[in-house]
Amino acid sequence: MYVYQISDDLFYEDTYSQETEEIYDSLRTKISMFSEKYRNIIIFYYYDGLSIKEISEKLNIPEGTITWRLSEARNKLKKECLKMTETALRPVKLKLHINGNGNYNGKDRPFPTTYIEDALSQNILFNCYEEPKSVEDLAKISGVPAYYIEDRIDNLIKREAIIEPVKNKYQTNFIIFSDKHGIYHEENAEKILMPIMDKLSEALKNISEDINKIDFYKAEKSEKDLFYLYAILAFSYCKNKYCTLPEIKIPEKYDGNCFSYCGTIETGNHFRASTGGQRSSIEKYSHSTYYFLKGHPYRQMMYDTYINTCIDVITTGTSNDKYELANAIKDGYIIKRDNDELFVPIPFITYKIKTELKNIFEKHIVPLMDEYQSLVMKYISGYKKMFPKHLSNDINFSCREIYLGLLSVVIDYMQNNGAIEPPTPNSYCEVLIEYRK
Repeated sequence: MYVYQISDDLFYEDTYSQETEEIYDSLRTKISMFSEKYRNIIIFYYYDGLSIKEISEKLNIPEGTITWRLSEARNKLKKECLKMTETALRPVKLKLHINGNGNYNGKDRPFPTTYIEDALSQNILFNCYEEPKSVEDLAKISGVPAYYIEDRIDNLIKREAIIEPVKNKYQTNFIIFSDKHGIYHEENAEKILMPIMDKLSEALKNISEDINKIDFYKAEKSEKDLFYLYAILAFSYCKNKYCTLPEIKIPEKYDGNCFSYCGTIETGNHFRASTGGQRSSIEKYSHSTYYFLKGHPYRQMMYDTYINTCIDVITTGTSNDKYELANAIKDGYIIKRDNDELFVPIPFITYKIKTELKNIFEKHIVPLMDEYQSLVMKYISGYKKMFPKHLSNDINFSCREIYLGLLSVVIDYMQNNGAIEPPTPNSYCEVLIEYRK
């Protein structure tokens, strides 16, 4: 499985006036002075967002007692509590994902983000991002007693999400994207690529025309939808073979897999250079799914166990693995039509066809890659300045992804100029590939 630049379900931080910030400061001070029996419930209810029932189960205390103590705590806060909401302690919400690879199935092997995405951990990660913070600093910022902070920091260190660059000070050990990255992209990307934009557009149209002449399993997709798949396959090919930016090796983590975390705190009003996707593989076949930030829905990659089932249906019309077949139908990777015919709505590229596609890419787009990369480097020169310096490995990894991500700028340009049509609503950009014989 390979993940990069995934940005769905964007979260944001609410904005507050100076007046309300003063209320939050007062609330934090008062809460920190509560006895533990009140303080725990306030933290769990307002900060971690737990229900009365969940707090009752967590503390092994009757729900009635929890309700009474919460009411007492509110009374102690007097008039300030009237303005207390679920964001009373002003928690920041991050969207966390990973770059890299690993064998995770979401059940007995959950994604690593599962262990660091509670509300308090997210706030520690956000507040430690730009510069190192001590436990005391974090307690003051969040209004949460130090021993809560210490507990979460121990876990974040164990999960390799933060580091201790100096004694007793902690810093987030991965990139967090915010609106400033999207603003930089909007102000610079199209302007920088403009000298080559028309040439790239023409190359992608020629690629699409040539590939459409080849007979392979296209899953009944329209030419306008296949254009987006061909475009990202072309840019992926060039990135893998011709990109001279350093190829970053992601170090092995605590669980034996090679991944790095990545966070976003974006409003959704500004878009970064991002053409993202995931890939799963088994034996000699892979399933890749992609998305463009504008105009394309996104589907998670299929479990590797589904891949062979889909290939069986494409090549023989059925599958002997009835269990995986049923699950693949349930999850929408295989469609059972009214006449009981099985249909896989995902294009399939055999090893032979893959070679033909490479020849087409070499003919039309590879000659532009030297010029393209020089413009990518111009973009990157300003992009790198927006990150904390200790994240050099993650920054270089992100810069290499820019090589592919700027395709979204070319696609936007082509759509805006009427060179291509937007994709069909609810049409996924995905492909099955036989990557070796």
